[in-house]
Amino acid sequence: QVQLIESGGGLVQAGGSLRLSCAASGRTFSRYAMAWFRQGPGKEREFVAAIRWDGGSTYYADSVKGRFTISRDNAKNTVYLQMNSLKPEDTGVYYCAAAGLWGMPEVVAGSRSYAYWGQGTQVTVSS
Repeated sequence: QVQLIESGGGLVQAGGSLRLSCAASGRTFSRYAMAWFRQGPGKEREFVAAIRWDGGSTYYADSVKGRFTISRDNAKNTVYLQMNSLKPEDTGVYYCAAAGLWGMPEVVAGSRSYAYWGQGTQVTVSS
């Protein structure tokens, strides 16, 4: 079992930055690939970014590539999402998720690959 708790959301103006954190319980954090998903108002949940268990590989949605950076600290059981140059369309609830696998992009970006989910943290970007 892995419990995930997100933090760091808030209200920011367009062009600003936020750093999200996701703290995981348990001693097996380093065995899990981690990802961030988001769900905007009236939209379906979508993939944002993922990182392999050792931090050696990352994958991003095209919409955030070059603006967002995912990272992890296995010693602290924490994964981060640094979000720069935020846009109003980045508004939504951001969820972190854990998966016991890594593979092709369609696997990494698929929500069904992730067995554990946090409760989410709200990010609002004003124009």
